[in-house]
Amino acid sequence: MSAAAVVAFLAAAVVLSAPRGAEAAVGVNWGTVSAHRMPAPVVVDLLRANRIGRVKLFDADPATLSALAGSGVQVMVGITNEMLAAIAASPPAADAWVAHNVSRYVVGRGGGADIRYIAVGNEPFLTSYQGQFQSYVLPATTNIQQSLLILQGIKLVVPCNADAYQSASVPSQGMFRPDLIQIVTQLTAFLSSTGAPFMVNIYPFLSLYQSSDFPQDYAFFDGSSHPVVDGLNVYYNAFDGNFDTLVSALSKIGYGQLPIAIGEVGWPTEGAPSANLTAARAFTQGLISHVSSNKGTPLRPGVPPIDVYLFSLLDEGQKSILPGNFERHWGLFSFDGQAKYPLNLGLGNPILKNAKDVPYLPPRWCVANPGQNLENVENHLKLACTMADCTTLYYGGSCNAIGEKGNISYAFNSYYQLQKQDAKSCDFDGLGMITYLDPSIGDCRFLVGIDDSRTSAIYSSSDCSGMRFRLWILAFLVIGCIHIGVYL
Repeated sequence: MSAAAVVAFLAAAVVLSAPRGAEAAVGVNWGTVSAHRMPAPVVVDLLRANRIGRVKLFDADPATLSALAGSGVQVMVGITNEMLAAIAASPPAADAWVAHNVSRYVVGRGGGADIRYIAVGNEPFLTSYQGQFQSYVLPATTNIQQSLLILQGIKLVVPCNADAYQSASVPSQGMFRPDLIQIVTQLTAFLSSTGAPFMVNIYPFLSLYQSSDFPQDYAFFDGSSHPVVDGLNVYYNAFDGNFDTLVSALSKIGYGQLPIAIGEVGWPTEGAPSANLTAARAFTQGLISHVSSNKGTPLRPGVPPIDVYLFSLLDEGQKSILPGNFERHWGLFSFDGQAKYPLNLGLGNPILKNAKDVPYLPPRWCVANPGQNLENVENHLKLACTMADCTTLYYGGSCNAIGEKGNISYAFNSYYQLQKQDAKSCDFDGLGMITYLDPSIGDCRFLVGIDDSRTSAIYSSSDCSGMRFRLWILAFLVIGCIHIGVYL
């Protein structure tokens, strides 16, 4: 589709939508970058037990969507950034994606998955991508929208990182990055025409983590001794300041009334000095109380974001730690669905409820053999912590103070559980031994892995299914290129 056609499509039915004053709906992000994944039905039961009615996925995994069918949970599925180019280049590829990842799960509606949104990419405008995905977003969005014509009620959004906009000092000076103004203007025209919100991810934690000059109390919701004064408006927390910076940026391109949804917001529980249970609880409970109060922000009084998706439902022990060790510890729940701290989501339960029927491996652990000399353990530790998650051992982690032998045992056990308790994986040249006594120390929990034999089979099938789709797209594009070559 040509650029002119894209613009024409996006501008065809531009109707400015006034933000509604309804109470913000709280949902969660469900990521699966973990070596210890609970079966999808167990996770869905966890959602329902906690009355969480909205979930945002980062893909369209078949096992997950099958488990969500008939659950009553509203779902957002995701198109990965890597798929944008193929979908942008080919309307039939968009048709195939919708048929494969949406239509097959909502057919019949009554017993299908309640898919409400499709996220086109995940932060595709992120500065660090250096424009890699920017040119694909609008064509991909347009093609997917055309493919959805027979499926009424499903809206498209593009989750954006807050680095898509900027301000010299105060929210009223907010504007989109110069390289994004044209594409975001066209995108917001499309969102307005379809009644979809502008979706943004806001992380006050990262502002605090990345700057020693950032006032700590400004990251939370209890008021700040360092408020930001913007004319007649005063900002006492970073969330409102960031939100209104976006409002100002939208206003400058003519869409100041476009509804806004929060795609990701949260606080990690370890992995950095400011990442701990107390701070995570204070931030998350403060956020929920703030958006549920319907106070809105200085630029949108009485109008909270229409949806707020907390990041994240579960810890993900295989996420990249390049940004920091905290990346694996954003969950409200541990990897196995155990609540980390008391929290009232405002959904009917005063505290979080733990997952039930989690299929753990047998209660046994791998620890350092006390009868062995551990002087030559370094290479074994490197192996264990390269493969498994040892981030809790580092500064800011819950296992940081368990001593040298404790560190060795924790690393050995993490690797042992990663290997599904294969006895050979606890050998470490005779330095490890299997124990049936829980070696957990205080707040440092030595995990027992999940028996994901059922889960693995399901996810393996999902992965193959996704691969088949990608190969189909590749084949289509190759055939298309051949045909084009013939006519040239």
